[in-house]
Amino acid sequence: MANSPSNRVLVMNILMFALCFAAWTLFGVLITFLVDHRVLVLDKAQIGWLMGAPILTGSLLRLPVGALSDRYGGKPITVWIMLLSAAAMFATSYANGFAQLLCFGLLFGLVGASFASGVALTSVWFPKNRQGTALGLLGLGNVGTAVTALSAPALLKWATQGGENLEGWRLVPQIYAGALVLMAIAFSVLSVAKRPDTPPRSLAVLMRPLGNVRVWRFGLYYFLVFGAFVALSQWLIPYSLNVYGMSLASAGVLATMFSMPSALTRAVGGFVSDRYGARATLYAVLSGVFVLFVLLVAPRMDITSPGEGILAERAGTVTAVGPNAIVVDDVTYSLRQRSDQGQATDSTAVVWPQFTSWHDPIAKVGDSVAKKQVLAKGTTHIYFQANRTVFTVLLLVAGVLMGLGMAAVFKHIPEYFPDDVPVVGGLVGVIGGLGGFVLPIVFGYALKATGVWTTCFVILALLAAVCLGWMHLVIVRSAAKHEKTELEARRGGQ
Repeated sequence: MANSPSNRVLVMNILMFALCFAAWTLFGVLITFLVDHRVLVLDKAQIGWLMGAPILTGSLLRLPVGALSDRYGGKPITVWIMLLSAAAMFATSYANGFAQLLCFGLLFGLVGASFASGVALTSVWFPKNRQGTALGLLGLGNVGTAVTALSAPALLKWATQGGENLEGWRLVPQIYAGALVLMAIAFSVLSVAKRPDTPPRSLAVLMRPLGNVRVWRFGLYYFLVFGAFVALSQWLIPYSLNVYGMSLASAGVLATMFSMPSALTRAVGGFVSDRYGARATLYAVLSGVFVLFVLLVAPRMDITSPGEGILAERAGTVTAVGPNAIVVDDVTYSLRQRSDQGQATDSTAVVWPQFTSWHDPIAKVGDSVAKKQVLAKGTTHIYFQANRTVFTVLLLVAGVLMGLGMAAVFKHIPEYFPDDVPVVGGLVGVIGGLGGFVLPIVFGYALKATGVWTTCFVILALLAAVCLGWMHLVIVRSAAKHEKTELEARRGGQ
């Protein structure tokens, strides 16, 4: 069967990428566990640095890995990536303290560059009209994030005997290292090597497309749909523990609910992009995630603030002060009393913000008051639960859209750069991966500065607005240029 080697390569690439992605995002669960159990004492910024360390290396190395795959083929490069990453992952089990974890995290982060070699190997086995679907299916490997978010808490619980032997956490990186070695062996046996049909090119020729601004625009899109996906997949774990008081296992389930649909819809996104066009798909994605991130900005609130008070309509003398009214001469001013009945609490499911207000008298019997003098001050209580169900649904929809967006971005690459897929895909992957590194650190510093956890969604909403605005500007200019060309063609034919 002519297609059996290509299908086998695709299946092995999906399995390989799923495991590599699971290893790449391990720190999201591991560091949260160590901090939660006081094995490590870190501030929010340091947590962001450790979560982002593997992402940084895997991102920066995607470009050279793409170039090496173009020259030597994706299969041998992928095998070496897994073996070297396994060694670094095993070494992580001997780390003590922030500095050592940061160092080993940077080393095993190489595993994230496997996507570039996977793209290179997949693209040479499929024709251009099927590359969107094939690369979308390769993106199923994103499910590795969900695997780690769901299984790593259980592994840590087992390895530490329910928290009684905290040093048992070191067994978890060793398990991941062993899995990478086994996958490297299976990949070397079952995958099929193939190099691009074009002869090897010099580094200068390979890097030439990087001068095209379109490549960097695609990279910015990927910074949002992929980088933010990686960042949120890890950030949601400490977010859930702190904002909703979840257990580590429950936080892992929430992170899985976000990341699993993204992995699945990335495969669908390749088909949708092939059928309806990458531009239309991406335009819908950017619009949707912008709206969703804006909706997620409002934090949990339990705020008491000054409200509308009661002012004297005219000068006079206070003749009576009660819980329900104040009387000034012959004028009665009704007061709103404070009542705790019907007020929402964390034990009830509340979707919309709840507002209650009341008046506290400050005037006393016998006081002479002037016109517009305050008789009773007002107080307003605002309660917003940031309902967990609503939060989860909004996140799930965002994950679905981001998966579609990842496939749409990579559908653009073979359309505009058919002879440079490995290098252009590598650079786009670098920029996207950097989002996974930069954003947790930015989230950490924003949280440290404001004390508000939802600042992460403010940042993502602003990023989505920039991407959407740039894309819309390109579409408008392209349409105007096309209209001008048609007009000139009609004039020339007359």
